[in-house]
Parts: sequence; structure tokens; C-alpha cells
Amino acid sequence: MDAARAILMVAVMCLAPLSGCFGEDSDSQSISASSLNVSPDIITGGDWTVIELDAKADMSVFVPYFVQDPGSKRAQNGTVLDLKQGESVAVNILFPPRNSDVFLLIGDYGRVNWPIRAAGASWVDWVDGNTDGSSSILAVVNQDLGGEWSWIVPGNDSGGDVVVKSLQTIRSERADLNDADGVGASGGWVNGRDVYEWVELITDDTPCTEAAFVGCGPDLARGYLDRWVGNGNPSYEHAVTYFEGVMLGYGLDRVEVHRFQSNTAWSVNICGYKTGSVYPDEWLIFGAHFDIAPPVAYTPGAEIGIPGYGTRHGAYDNAAGSSMVLSTASVLAEFDARRTMVFCLWSSEEEGLWGSRSFAGDIPDGVTVSNYLNLDMAGVNYPGDYALSVYLGPDGTGEEIDQPGMYYLAEWIGADALDLGYEIERGREAWLEGGESPLWGDIYEDTVAIYESPTARSDHQSFQNIGVATLGWNGLVDGYPCYHRECDTMETMIEYMGTDDSTGINNLVHSWDIVTWWAVYAFLHMDQTPVPNEL
Repeated sequence: MDAARAILMVAVMCLAPLSGCFGEDSDSQSISASSLNVSPDIITGGDWTVIELDAKADMSVFVPYFVQDPGSKRAQNGTVLDLKQGESVAVNILFPPRNSDVFLLIGDYGRVNWPIRAAGASWVDWVDGNTDGSSSILAVVNQDLGGEWSWIVPGNDSGGDVVVKSLQTIRSERADLNDADGVGASGGWVNGRDVYEWVELITDDTPCTEAAFVGCGPDLARGYLDRWVGNGNPSYEHAVTYFEGVMLGYGLDRVEVHRFQSNTAWSVNICGYKTGSVYPDEWLIFGAHFDIAPPVAYTPGAEIGIPGYGTRHGAYDNAAGSSMVLSTASVLAEFDARRTMVFCLWSSEEEGLWGSRSFAGDIPDGVTVSNYLNLDMAGVNYPGDYALSVYLGPDGTGEEIDQPGMYYLAEWIGADALDLGYEIERGREAWLEGGESPLWGDIYEDTVAIYESPTARSDHQSFQNIGVATLGWNGLVDGYPCYHRECDTMETMIEYMGTDDSTGINNLVHSWDIVTWWAVYAFLHMDQTPVPNEL
């Protein structure tokens, strides 16, 4: 597994070593953690919230979380603020959704060099003394039109000691839910419970034959079943009409239904667009296939011999991914991004990536795709007894990590904002031992594997084929007995996600919470700084 072992070198490839130390014993005797007052007392995590920083001494403060610049109004990955004694500043900040321990770093006024944690370690690990693989950043002039606060870029000097200001956050929760329902992942800017309810709606097979029910389609169900793509499949067209309206309701700049024909076959995509305010001709695309395996699509699996090859609900494959795209589009629709954000529900993935391939082959002249994020079959994975795969590409030689920047970004988000450092380490070990195939078929506990995928079995392949670096998420695939089968329902997913210490619903909600937040964080990073294809 030479390719797998190369993962262990990613930190060395991406970052220079830490050249300083940290702690409460700063060389600046006049500055301590108490020199900076942070209000309010109860700070929200997982949502944009305004905090106020009050300086009791001259200082610089490194904020290592997403903030909204007051001039450009765009999100940026951290900043350094210079404050004179008695000055205060309000900061609209996005603290992590799944890690309540947060930190600000304090140094001498005007400081530009700062230490940072290793990609695979959380800030808690770093503060506790785990500085292996740590590096540094440099504060530079804001590079946005109208931007005011400094940007942070990779640096070569940690700047020496820092003072650490430790804070705690609390994430909001819905009052109508309990632990069994996934209440812990029910609040915030995005959340897993919203995704759960989207999947419930899409796969609801309650008959709607009564005349009073509004919206009943050809499938005669309250949900949107039978989403097979053929020439004019009425059930798929019914779903297209509904979700086109959903995206329009989000307030996106435009929503388009793209229809492509190849011989007698059609593919029909639904894409919503939010035009970028700085680089409108650079598209950052977030996609999932909305179609499901038709009954004629025979796919061998764990239940070979049982009839019914194909599915009617397609809960896991891929109402789950489609629901995460919708949940993300709903919050980012009102967000001012530099690059044009495109949210797509692809058709005909099961027939051979027809929808995404047609789209990628028809990009308008003058437009480039900066990055693509893919969601296909995520949900039956960690925190259930199966691995969550975070795959990136394109993979080139198979002998080394070809996309170190994308690997570093995925690890950086997962280890701290999602508090998955332990699970990521277990995933690294699993990948080194067996590669991708066992992760898609076997039982794993507490395992989140980030790796460069040697296969491309979903819509990300269409964008890798045009030279775009991609990132995607999936759980159990070939080992899922209802893969492309009639039993691919919400009920089956709940059953498979049940564990000794948690209900299937709770684990499923938290699973979708993790994946949706990972995708949103990656989206925000890529809007500020796209990740290049390094092949």
C-alpha cells in the first residue's frame, strides 16, 4: 500500500514545522488572558453570532475561525485584530458546530506571525501541548474589494509565545426533540435534523389518493418516489417541478432545469445559482444525484437472488445527498460569496453520470469550475458502526498523495470544527491496512477515513475529467444490503444506524450533521481560496 502510506507524509508536505511555543507565560508581561474581555457570557456555536472583544491593554488577537469582514461582508478564514488599550470591536463569527472548546490567541500589538495547530489536531490538542506537525501563519492585507480585516496565509515564522484565551460555546437545540430524535444536532446555521426531515419528505410513501391532498404525483405518494430518469418519466418530472420551486423560494439569483439529450436518452438536472460578487465566472459547485436506480438496473449485492433490482424510495441513494444540497443552498442563498455558487441535483447518475457529465461538458465559454463537492450515499456511517469516507481527487500516480492541499483542508476541518481527530486517526490506520474497498463494505467503529480515492463511481468523476479538484463524502456502499434495492428506505437506514448506546434516528441525524457541516466549511474555504488540481 505505497499510496496509502504516503498519507502519513501529508503534514510534512503541506506545512513547515512550528518554530515557537505558546502558553500563558508570554514574554509580554503586561498581557494575559484576562487582558481581553469577551462578551456575551453565553456564546453560540454552530451559528453566526456577534461577540465583542474589549482590550485592557495594547494587543493583537488572532481569531482562527470564520469571521465576516465588516467592509466586504464576506466570510474569511480568520483574521488578526490590532487593539489599543480601551478599544473594542464587534466580530460576527462562526464558532465550530461540534466542538464547544474554542480559543483566541493574544500577542503584542502589531504582531503578524502566529503559530497554528497541525491539520489533524484540534485546538484543544494544541493547547494541551500536542504541537507535532504544527506550523505558522502570516497576517497580510485584506485581498477582497472593500475588505478591512487582515487575511491569514501560510507563514514561515510562528512569532514566538502567545497567550491563549479559552472560551466555551453552546449550540442551540430545538425544544420539541429529545436525545433519541437527534436534538443535539438540531440547531445552528445548518443541522442534521433538517436533512433528516428532508429525506423523510422525499421518501414518504403514504398514499395520497384522497382528492383533498394537494401535490400528489403520478407515484400516488405524498413524497417523491419512482425518481427514475427516462424520456418523460412523469414521477421524475413531478419532482423536478417541486424542487425547482423549492430552490426559487430560497431566493437564489436563478434556478434552471437543464435538459440534455443523447440519442433517445434524456438527462434533466435542477441547478440553482447565486452569482459571485467578485469572480462571477468562477463556479463553485455543490452537487448530488437526485435520480434513483430503476428496476431494470441489476446490481449484485449482499442479497443476490432476491428479486427487485432497483428501488422506489432511494432514501440512502440518494435522497440523503440531495437533502444536504437543499439544506446548504437554503442558508448560502443569502450569503455574499466571491465566486458563483451552484447547487445541483443531477439526473441519470445511475445510468452512467449522464446528468453531471452533460453539465460539465457544456460549461459556458469564459466560465471555469474552481472546485466541486459531491454527496452520494452519506448517512450509514460514523457515528454508526460503519466508516465515513471523505474522498478527494483526482488520483494520479497511486504512489503518492497528488492533492495534498485538498487532503490538508479536509483534515483541518474535521479535526477541530467537527472534533473528529481520534476518528480520523483510526481512519488513517484503516486506509493503510486495507484501502478503500473494506471501508465501503465492512463494519468499523469510530472511523472517519480521509483519502485520495483510486475510484470515481459518482458525479465527481465528471468534474475530475475536466481538470477540477473535488471533495466528497459517503458511507457504507457495497456492503449495504439494500444498495439499489426496494428496501432502500428511511426505515432501513434507521435500523442500520442503531447502536448499543444510541437510537438509529439519533445517529443518523448526527451523521448528516457532520457531513453537511463538513461540506459547508469546505465551501466557505474554497470560496476564499480555491483548492487547485495539483496533478
